[in-house]
Amino acid sequence: MVKTWQLIAVSAVAGLALSVAAVAAAGPWDSGQRKAERDRAASWGLTGGADHGGDAGGGREPQAAPSAPGVLSAIGPAALRKADAGAAPAGSGRLADVLRPLLADPALGTARTASVIDTATGQVLFESGPREPMTPASTIKIATATAALSALGPEHRIRTTVTPGAGPGEIVLVGGGDPSLTAKKKSPAGSGGSLVALAADAAQALKAAGTAAVRLGYDDTLFTGPARHPIGDNPNIALITSLAADEGRPDDSTSGPVERVEDPARETARTFAALLRERGITVTGDPARAKAPAGAQPLATTLSTPLGGLVERMLTNSDNDIAEVLARQTALASGQPASFEGAERAVTDRLTALGLDTAGARFADGSGLGRADKATTGLLAGLLAKAADPLRPELRPVLTGLPVAGFTGTLRSRNAGTSPAAGLVRAKTGTLSGVNSLAGTVVDPSGRLLAFAFLTANTPDPGAAEKGLDKLAAAVARAS
Repeated sequence: MVKTWQLIAVSAVAGLALSVAAVAAAGPWDSGQRKAERDRAASWGLTGGADHGGDAGGGREPQAAPSAPGVLSAIGPAALRKADAGAAPAGSGRLADVLRPLLADPALGTARTASVIDTATGQVLFESGPREPMTPASTIKIATATAALSALGPEHRIRTTVTPGAGPGEIVLVGGGDPSLTAKKKSPAGSGGSLVALAADAAQALKAAGTAAVRLGYDDTLFTGPARHPIGDNPNIALITSLAADEGRPDDSTSGPVERVEDPARETARTFAALLRERGITVTGDPARAKAPAGAQPLATTLSTPLGGLVERMLTNSDNDIAEVLARQTALASGQPASFEGAERAVTDRLTALGLDTAGARFADGSGLGRADKATTGLLAGLLAKAADPLRPELRPVLTGLPVAGFTGTLRSRNAGTSPAAGLVRAKTGTLSGVNSLAGTVVDPSGRLLAFAFLTANTPDPGAAEKGLDKLAAAVARAS
């Protein structure tokens, strides 16, 4: 006889497939959260997430629109348990029996650690070396995301402004560190700060003041310290600057490695100058670096994608540029310098304040490109459990941004097809030479949301290591 919980599970998977198709058609990014989850979140509060107009270019935050409460509550782990009271939850002994042989796979290198916990209770279901610091590669982005959301909240928007300069006829383009800033008329990555709209608003303000010609300066001094990542010139990341359009990409790509422009801030200013000229403002000379006068009131402002959306985009695509900027935004919100060192202190402090064990951890960068980063599987699983805490809704984009096995982002081709983990595992990948990692969540057959983390070192073949990690994730998904 088919059990009730099996019918629910089949329906859930079918619903996931339908939602993935809808996202593919409509685009996943909508003002900061995936559409379905944003609508669900809006139904819990008194206000919604829609932006129904406002003061374009005036620097005023969009106002939330009222929303009606949800009609039906979502099916969650409690509902699944109630639907099938006879289904035994996954036991730690059973899980250990399944995971230990898989963890011993030589493809996983000479060192491997693991943690699996029940996010609702904090119960440890399986662990192996959970407090051993390892190089986490891009799974460190989970820590970056959690710290940034804790410091600023998911609705925070980053401003890029145009202000009067120090002298007559001078204006300054001021970077606020918006990684979603785009010079395209319609960004292929979704909503974000628009250099085109900013130029239109600035031109309108200048004309209203009777100014037809200007000298343009640009201010990228918000971030301090080295702009180049310690790994050096690399197609996986641009110079880390507070003023950059389209992540310094010279083509239409929105993710993945590509050679970047030599000076993203200067190129952004040059593009802005061209946009002003198209709108009837004469810009004399080539834009030059300048410092915006203290207390100068903006002539025009454009706002980034809400932070929750930046986190989702960063995690889904493993976007190193967004990661490094969010680490610096965390530093600024914490009163630290917006540098590698300031970000490291700020991220550590934020995670410690959340009650997480950061012993042995090091956040030398926000992206995980550096081998100086250290994390434990206990910390990574704990971060995911914290993001699942109903009392921490501001951290939810950490979960909604995770790639879905077989469907999205860096897991699109992993655990796909007939894998029992397809559509069920959501996880952040990590890859460096000799380092492979995977950390994420899955709902087990008993309806519990489990957080897992697997870290490896000295892996001989990255493809084989990824398959080994995918087998571990699939085992967590089907263990009973």
